[in-house]
Amino acid sequence: MILRVRPAQAADAAACAAIYAPFVTDGWTSFETDPPSADDMARRIADYGASHGWLVAELADGIVLGYAYGSPHRSRAAYATSADVAVYVAPTAARQGVGRALYDALLPMLKARGIHAAFAGIAIPNDASIALHRAAGFTPVGIYREVGWKLDGWRDVGWWQKLL
Repeated sequence: MILRVRPAQAADAAACAAIYAPFVTDGWTSFETDPPSADDMARRIADYGASHGWLVAELADGIVLGYAYGSPHRSRAAYATSADVAVYVAPTAARQGVGRALYDALLPMLKARGIHAAFAGIAIPNDASIALHRAAGFTPVGIYREVGWKLDGWRDVGWWQKLL
């Protein structure tokens, strides 16, 4: 599979929303309860793309297989050089290197934009996401126990960090 990783555009919003929706509705990977619309996703792409970076991975025919982005870690000024990161890959493209290709492009972009530390919150259990983050050089820093209620149960979030 030949992938091209590039900055996301508003025209990618529907594809990103479609990739993300099952993570919202079918499990606890995302703590959102309603999938964002394509318009909502376009706003996120514009906001985070400008501040931190939003990338898509696509095939030669333009089919988007996944996306990754950085966003502010916290709002206080001292956190300005830290970012939260996330990767979402279409289930049909899982475990084919899409997530790794996205992080291999996103993390240097964040560093070039002055980001010193990247943080990823992983709703656990999630062996695939943990494996991706380990492979990308993230290390575990802690677990928020029972931090979210979704699908009739309390969910934990493991936090992972990579110094850039």
